[in-house]
Amino acid sequence: MSLWPREMSLRSQGKSLRPQGRIIFSGSVIESEKVLEKQYAFLKEGCDGSVLLDDTKRFKGEKNALPNRNSLRGFEVIDTIKADVERACPSTVSCADILTLAAREAVFQSGGPFWYVPLGRRDGLTASEIAANEQLPSPFEPLDDITAKFTSKGLDLKDVVVLSGGHTIGYAQCFTFKRRLFNFKGSGKPDPTLDSSLLSGLRSTCPNVDISNTKLAPLDTATAYMFDNAYYDNLVSNSGLLESDQAIMGDPVAASLVSSYSMYPDMFSQDFGASMVKMGSIGVLTGQDGEIRKKCGSVNS
Repeated sequence: MSLWPREMSLRSQGKSLRPQGRIIFSGSVIESEKVLEKQYAFLKEGCDGSVLLDDTKRFKGEKNALPNRNSLRGFEVIDTIKADVERACPSTVSCADILTLAAREAVFQSGGPFWYVPLGRRDGLTASEIAANEQLPSPFEPLDDITAKFTSKGLDLKDVVVLSGGHTIGYAQCFTFKRRLFNFKGSGKPDPTLDSSLLSGLRSTCPNVDISNTKLAPLDTATAYMFDNAYYDNLVSNSGLLESDQAIMGDPVAASLVSSYSMYPDMFSQDFGASMVKMGSIGVLTGQDGEIRKKCGSVNS
C-alpha cells in the first residue's frame, strides 16, 4: 500500500497538525534543527519512527548509535506534539507521520520552503543500533560512500546534494570536523581547501584539545538561524564545515548542482521539498503492518 495525501483531508476538516508545530518551534531555530535531523534517520531502515524508540531489554535502539550520540536531540519536541495529537485524535496519527510533518514545519518556520506531506505511515515495532551505525552517513565518509547509501534506498546523487542543504541550519560537534583544522588525513596540517578565515575562527572555537570535542559550531556560519541557500554559497567559497559537505565539490555533477542552488534559491527550495518527500517514502509501513504508537518512545503494550 502507498501513502495518501491525508494532510489535505485533515486541513479540509480543520484538523491540521500545524498549530502544535507552531507552538513548539516558535522562536527556537535550535528546536527546528533538532527535529529536521531526525528525518534524515529515515535513511536507515525507513520512515517508521524507529529513531524515536528508547532502548528495551529486547533491542538497543538508534538514539545512542554513533552517528546520533550526543547529536540527535529534541525528542521531547515530538513527545509533546504526540501528546497533543493523541488528546485530539487518539490512535490515529503515527509518530512517523508526526515526525515527517514536524520536519517540514521546522524548515518552513525557519524561512524555508513548504511542501505537502503524504501521510498514512504506521510506526515500526523495533529499532537497531547496529543498522544505524552501518547505514547512516558519516561526516568523515567520502562522497562515493555516502551516495551509495542514498542509492541503496532509492535516492540518487541529486538527492545527496539537495538534502545536504539541510545543513543550512543546525550545529556540529567539534570532533566531527576537528581533523580538518589540525591534522587533515594525517598530514599534521589543516585541510588545504578550507577557507583561511573560517579556519582561524574554528580553531578558536575548537582548540586542539579533547575537552573541546563536544563544543558546537554552526554548520552555516553565514545565516545560522535561517533556512536558505547560503550552504551552497559556503561550498562554492570553500567554507563548508564538514569534510563530507565540502567533498561534494569534488564531483563535477554535484558541483554543478551546488552552483545552480547557490544562484537560484527557488530551485533549491523546490528540489528540497521534492527530495524530502522521496526520503519520507522510504520503507514505510501501511495497512496492518506496524502500529500507531500511543507514545513515540515505546511500542504499545
